[in-house]
Amino acid sequence: MDASYSIISVTGTVILGLIVSLWLPGIERKFVHARIQQRIGPPVSSPGLMAALKFFYKKTIEPCSPLPRLYNSLPIIGFLSALLILLFLIPPMYTFGALASLVAVVGFLKIEEVIYVFMGSLSRSVMSLRMPFPDLAKGAKHPNVQRYFLEDLSAMRAFRLIAFGSFPLYIALFVPAVMAGSISIGDIVAYQAANGPVLFTLAGVIGTVAFFIGYMILLNEYPFAILKTKADVIEGPYMEYASKYRAFVYITRGFLMFTLGCLFSVLFIGVPPNILSWGILVNLAAAVIFPIIMAVFSAFAPVFTFKQFYPVTAAASVIGVLALVVAFV
Repeated sequence: MDASYSIISVTGTVILGLIVSLWLPGIERKFVHARIQQRIGPPVSSPGLMAALKFFYKKTIEPCSPLPRLYNSLPIIGFLSALLILLFLIPPMYTFGALASLVAVVGFLKIEEVIYVFMGSLSRSVMSLRMPFPDLAKGAKHPNVQRYFLEDLSAMRAFRLIAFGSFPLYIALFVPAVMAGSISIGDIVAYQAANGPVLFTLAGVIGTVAFFIGYMILLNEYPFAILKTKADVIEGPYMEYASKYRAFVYITRGFLMFTLGCLFSVLFIGVPPNILSWGILVNLAAAVIFPIIMAVFSAFAPVFTFKQFYPVTAAASVIGVLALVVAFV
C-alpha cells in the first residue's frame, strides 16, 4: 500500500471523525430529545462544538488535588484512548498486528472507563473550592468511622459502573471474532467480505442488542446514567474540570460516539472507516443512527438506581453470552 495513500487515509478519517463528533451530541439533544419531550432544546452546535470552544477560552484553575497535573491530564488521556481505537480500525493500520485486534480495543476502552475512578479519587474540592471538612458517608458523627470526601463517592460509583456495566459491550465485541475465528480486526473484515455481514445472522442480531445496551452504558446515558446522576451534588467525576480540560470532556464524549459507531460498522457490517472509500458513508450512518436510537430510549427512560441497574446489566450480559453461543453453533 502506497505511503501517501495510507497517510491521507488515516489523517483524513481522523479529521472527519473529529468534525462529525462535534455535532453528534447536538443531534442527540436537539433533534431527538427535545422533539420527544416537546421543548425547544439547545442549538445543534451547542452541546458539542460551542461548549468545547467556550471552555477553551475559560481561565485555567488550579484544582485542589494531591496530583493536580495528573488530574488535569485525565480527560486528555480519555480522548487519546478513543482516538487510538479509531486509528486501529482504519485499514492501513492493520499492519500493526496486536494493536489492531479486539484485545487492544478492549484495553483502550477500559482506559477510558478507569479514568473516571481516578477523576473522583484525585479531586478534593466542590465547585473549585476546598471542602472545610470531609463528608460523613454514614450520616451522624460516630467514632472510628471512615470519612469520605464527596468526590470519593463519585469514584466508587464509577468503579461499580466499570465492574458491572462493561460486560454487555465487551461480550458483544467477540461475537464477530467467534464467527471469523480470529480476534484480528483485519481478519474479521475479510471474513465478512467473503461471507456477508455478521449483522445479518442470528448471532449478529442478538449481539447487536447487547452492543447497543453496552453503548448506552459506556456513554452514561439514561437510564444507565449511574456515573453522572442528578441525585449527586457533584454531578459525577468531572465536575471540577475547568477551561480546556473540561473542553476535552465534551470532545471525548462526541468522539467516543463516532468511534463506537465505526467499531460497530467494522465488527458487524465489515466496513472499516476510510475517507478514501465510499464505505465511509456506512460508518457515518452508524455513528449518527446509534445516538438517535439512544436518544429515543433515554427520552422515555427513568433514571436507574443500582437496584434496577444490576439486573438489567446482568440480563444484557446474558444476551451477549447467548449471541456467543449461537455464533459457536
